[in-house]
Amino acid sequence: MQNITRLFDFPYYQFEKFNLENSLNTKYEGKWVATSTREYIDKANTVSRALIRLGVNPNDKIALISMTNRTEWNIMDIGILQLGAQNVPIYPTISEEDYAYVLNHSECVYCFVSCREVYEKVKAVKDKVPSLRDIYSFDELADCRNWKEILQLGEDESNQVDVEKLKDLVKPEDLATLIYTSGTTGRPKGVMLSHENIVSNALESSERLPIADGSTKALSFLPVCHIYERMLMYLYQYRSVSIYFAESLDTISENLKEVEPHVMTAVPRLIEKVYDKIIAKGAGLTGIKKYLFFWAVKVGLRYEPYGQNGWWYEQQLKLARKLIFSKWKAGLGGNLDLIASGSAALQPRLARIFNAAEMGLMEGYGLTETSPVVSVNDMRNNGFKIGTVGKPIGRTQVKIEADGEICIKGPQVMMGYYRDTEMSAEVLKDGFFHTGDIGELDADGFLRITDRKKEMFKTSGGKYIAPQLLENKFKQSRFIEQIMVVGDGEKMPAALIQPNFEFLREWAIRHNVTLGTNTEIVTNPKVVARFQEEVDHANEKFAKWEKIKQFRLTPDIWTVDQGYLTPTMKLRRKIIKEKYIDLYNQIYGH
Repeated sequence: MQNITRLFDFPYYQFEKFNLENSLNTKYEGKWVATSTREYIDKANTVSRALIRLGVNPNDKIALISMTNRTEWNIMDIGILQLGAQNVPIYPTISEEDYAYVLNHSECVYCFVSCREVYEKVKAVKDKVPSLRDIYSFDELADCRNWKEILQLGEDESNQVDVEKLKDLVKPEDLATLIYTSGTTGRPKGVMLSHENIVSNALESSERLPIADGSTKALSFLPVCHIYERMLMYLYQYRSVSIYFAESLDTISENLKEVEPHVMTAVPRLIEKVYDKIIAKGAGLTGIKKYLFFWAVKVGLRYEPYGQNGWWYEQQLKLARKLIFSKWKAGLGGNLDLIASGSAALQPRLARIFNAAEMGLMEGYGLTETSPVVSVNDMRNNGFKIGTVGKPIGRTQVKIEADGEICIKGPQVMMGYYRDTEMSAEVLKDGFFHTGDIGELDADGFLRITDRKKEMFKTSGGKYIAPQLLENKFKQSRFIEQIMVVGDGEKMPAALIQPNFEFLREWAIRHNVTLGTNTEIVTNPKVVARFQEEVDHANEKFAKWEKIKQFRLTPDIWTVDQGYLTPTMKLRRKIIKEKYIDLYNQIYGH
């Protein structure tokens, strides 16, 4: 069996083991189209031959920018990597200015886009990127070259021998990809990840994935331009999982029902939304059905793994699963046994209720700079503890500095930041990567994240505030869609809150409250009073100096496109504060 040391070894390994008929699956015009492992490899080699004919050399950079995950992306990825060239995936919704910056900084020679929307953005900056020779699109566009031209150009197999020579020259320690992290501040940084960085992470993370090789289906929808979903693509290929690409974030519930996957990855925000939808359905029930629904929710919210709650609780859980939770699972396709959650802190109540419902929601932790997984929960061998991000994966050393900062050593730690030795030296010290996250390791070896070092702040009274802890608690309210805790250097912590307008309108109908536009809603005295109740309730859990003393509601929806959130749904704190500086000044009487 082939030894996997470079990223393009994964599909070949899959071919030797299973040769799946449906290795990669994308929906075109309402129909699922399957690509077998054999076809996947053949097309990747076709791409490699074509790129050689286009003059692509080892260490050349090629950009891939796609609005959704799709088969073509993976074929291009392997085709690029086999030549010792590098794949530079770019997040599609960043600004034109950032497109130009990333394409120039990486000196991309070709760019492959998914569709019209992305093409227009790249076309607008093409003149500012001297290295960029041409743009190809996966979708058919009248004014753009199509990627099928690449497949035609590579049809002639006479230079396959050159592909094989270049493949043999690629070493595990060679650069494989540049991933530009959106970051919550400043210009994107190009994280250099080698083949070994990502291969080691896929192989070690695979040890935590309790799935059947060759017969498991995965639904993929998190952006593959991020290392989290991309590493999982390789992991899935290693375990011969059939990958189905969701059409979009809006169609996930339909795609879940069509594909009936066993595994998927998600970010907490998405899981919160799924949970809120389920609860909203329950709230619409009447009589005994409603009573049973919320009884089951109550049982689920007390869940602890490994029968820790005792015999009587387990009997209640059995009944709740039979009567209520089985229907939840059926609504998500029926087979969903595992959801891997990453990129932000998961509320413990969600881990409890999804695991109670037999959908193994396992939280992990990692960063782009660690390819990405550092630790992850695993139901087997007592490897699951709610409220933690699990135990470190194999070959990974976690050290907690005196100030609480988490530092990582292992084969997944990046080579450095591209063309930025100063920044690289700042985070890669004494053989460890300094994450900027604050956490602790408990006696059983489980890692717990408490906050971002950079995001913690002190009030003028000298008390430390960890905003994420507060924010996660407050977001459990169905009224609150997003919240940002403020108060650096001020006398007390306060909050800017984006209401869940959809839920708020339902509430208003039930309570005969007349609502106008979003701008009118956020100053409506009845609405503000209702939010005060939610704030008071969440405040109960915190010490006196941590409690949110004041808040303001914001009329806008905080989205990635509007610049409020990073592509992984983290708050852009500086931008949000600037946007609502008037509300901030009102709170603190500036």
